[in-house]
Amino acid sequence: MSSVAVSPAVADAAAPHLRAATSTVVHKFGGTSVADAERYRHVAGLLRARDEAVQVTVVSAMKGVTDALITLATRAAEGGSQWREDWHALRARHRGAAVALLAEHAGPTVEWLDARFDHLAEVLGALAVIGELPVEVLDRVQGLGEVYSAHLLGHYLQSLGEDCAVLDAREVLVVDRGELGVDVDWVQSAQRLAGWRQAHPGARVVATGFVARDRRDRVTTLGRNGSDYSGAIFAALFNADELHIWTDVDGVLSADPRVVPEAVQLEALSYDEACELAYFGAKVVHPQTMSPAIERGLPIIIRNTFRPDHPGTRITAERTASGPIKGLTLSPDLALLNLEGTGLIGVPGTAERVFAALRTAHVSVVMISQGSSEHSICCVVRQAEALRARDALRQAFAHELSLGQVQRVQLTDNVSVLAAVGDGMAGQPGVAARLFESLGRAQVNILAIAQGSSERNISVAVDSGQATKALRAAHAGFWLSPQTFSVGVIGPGNVGAALLDQLQAAQPHLLERANVDLRLRAVASRSRMLLELRGAQGDWRAALAAQSRPTDLDAFTEHLLSAHLPHALIIDCSGSAEVADRYADWLAAGIHVVTPNKQAGAGPLQRYHAIGAAAAASGARFRYEATVGAGLPVITTLRDLVDTGDDVLAIDGIFSGTLAWLFNKYDGQVPFSALVAQARGMGYTEPDPRDDLSGVDVARKLVILAREAGRALSLDQVQVESLVPDALRQASVEAFMDGLDAVDAALAERLAQARGRGAVLRYVARLSADGAQVGLVELPASHAFANLRLTDNVVQFTTRRYCDNPLVVQGPGAGPEVTAAGVFADVLRVAVGEGARL
Repeated sequence: MSSVAVSPAVADAAAPHLRAATSTVVHKFGGTSVADAERYRHVAGLLRARDEAVQVTVVSAMKGVTDALITLATRAAEGGSQWREDWHALRARHRGAAVALLAEHAGPTVEWLDARFDHLAEVLGALAVIGELPVEVLDRVQGLGEVYSAHLLGHYLQSLGEDCAVLDAREVLVVDRGELGVDVDWVQSAQRLAGWRQAHPGARVVATGFVARDRRDRVTTLGRNGSDYSGAIFAALFNADELHIWTDVDGVLSADPRVVPEAVQLEALSYDEACELAYFGAKVVHPQTMSPAIERGLPIIIRNTFRPDHPGTRITAERTASGPIKGLTLSPDLALLNLEGTGLIGVPGTAERVFAALRTAHVSVVMISQGSSEHSICCVVRQAEALRARDALRQAFAHELSLGQVQRVQLTDNVSVLAAVGDGMAGQPGVAARLFESLGRAQVNILAIAQGSSERNISVAVDSGQATKALRAAHAGFWLSPQTFSVGVIGPGNVGAALLDQLQAAQPHLLERANVDLRLRAVASRSRMLLELRGAQGDWRAALAAQSRPTDLDAFTEHLLSAHLPHALIIDCSGSAEVADRYADWLAAGIHVVTPNKQAGAGPLQRYHAIGAAAAASGARFRYEATVGAGLPVITTLRDLVDTGDDVLAIDGIFSGTLAWLFNKYDGQVPFSALVAQARGMGYTEPDPRDDLSGVDVARKLVILAREAGRALSLDQVQVESLVPDALRQASVEAFMDGLDAVDAALAERLAQARGRGAVLRYVARLSADGAQVGLVELPASHAFANLRLTDNVVQFTTRRYCDNPLVVQGPGAGPEVTAAGVFADVLRVAVGEGARL
């Protein structure tokens, strides 16, 4: 039947529900859309709201019915009467839907259903007698769900006063099966449809999907996804302007939302893009469905039954350039087959022998990869066919294997193929590089690579255990979703709490402006931990306090990795040596580590080197700027000097905000012990001031800088002057404070001597060719260290370049907020390293 085409854009602009009355549109509804009476009612309302000259609706079976019919036939063929209970349940489901839909008008429909189910029972009884299930009978049985469904919807529309005819596709469609699938006899099908239309000339048709007849007039089916194919066939036969495929999603998404929740809906796809995505398993539309549409230039619109106002995804011949990649798909349950041998090099016909052997063994090849050396040929096959494929190649190359010309036929199980698809990658350099970089930084190993000359698809084979992470990493790498980090914080004390607050406050901005999603999924204190599946929101303090789960860092780590997000990051604010012991393992597993904990940088050299080796091997980032100078760029500056080839001659610094404050304030008018008590009351010291006055913390910072400068220095090699009297080192904190006045006289004398020489006292760390020292020194009043703000840290780098005028970094070096900001800056450096646009 001919019709006048109307521009879809113009029609859709007029009203979201309505089409111009001069168009012919075919609608196809899947099983989810017609799952029960309420869904049928919804579909009918949607169809009636559309004003189309000819409206053809192709329906699937109710959700789950096709599988139920196959099970019925299989059980019947196995013998016995077990199938009867399932048959009764299936009939009751359809009768119930009819009654709910048609109410007092349900009688004729229920009678019609009963007659069909009685006939089905006769077929099943016959199967039970013969004890086998012929293919022809299975085709006849498994397609009945569509027949029932079409009549339910058609009868309901008729009960609403619509002039609607039900078209049983078995009366019209004629198909045959070839090696490439179902082949439609277009001439005979068109003739049969013309005859049917003469008897049913109305504007509304409800047709059965999935079913047809072969050229010998036997009932057959179009295979899985056959209802979509039926929709495309009827769209061609009715010369439709558009084919609308209604599903339970808004359209085609950039990735499977079950794996990538951040997947975005695509407004448009070309036929080629849709075919590539569909081949590799994307929930789009079966490639077979698109062949009639491609041949006729018929637009296919994927739409959401549950959100009919949504425009969906439009698939046409037109190519739209909206970035190089439109979508990514993941095909699981595959295996990698590799034929390798020196005898293959330069030998014509090797590839032909490989694929001929696989064809003979009825093995489908998903992906092919061969190096230019011709030393090996590898292909990806379905896991279920893998052993058969391996045996076929071993048999085909048995002679070469026996002579050693072929070294091995290797099979790797549990493989998935990740495919990146987009017309925009053609001729655009760097697309493959971005894909490989994204996978590399996510610690995903690539087993094989394939790219067609059309440059529309890059496919990589990866281990199935890494497949989810690979898809998420690639999706983020092409800016189809944010760079997402699974973040865990250890040690929510002063610095950790400030960091968590800063992190939560910055999350919306980072997501909006930098496309970075720092997803807080775990927080662990010394005694308890909080594990969140999708990321902690709101008051993390209350959530952590409500937890009774004891801290278990193994479970903590497993939880961070369990989400298979592209990146995992642990922020250690604990100060614990035991936690630092785990850094190497975390880094080796690809987990980034950021910390203000000095235990790693200043601890045993063996652990320090193990951490560096793990980070270098895995590519995971280890950042620890806040271990020296809190938020000051001390380590970054030193690293820049070393990396650019400068020679560090000496490092001098004041690395304790507490000691800086004490000696900036110490002028002899107030005893030193009184100043310590005052600093403790103001919160400038650690709870036990001996942690500050001992100088060990300063020594650790000097060790960190020494190692950064290339010196293999250990803490026991640093000469440390402690300001804690020997007699008070083991006392309680209060006893220490009470007895600290024992140092007042000696320090007062040293201060007086320094002043007599025009100098000041400062607690300074120094690294030079002569060694490493930490202690109280006299400095000229003109020295840079003599004129600091009260709690400033300062470091002075004397290098070959900065010899006469050393490079100085100075600023606030203490306080939870400042230190947390330094840690946060390292976190963002890791994010930037992963491609964030800050």
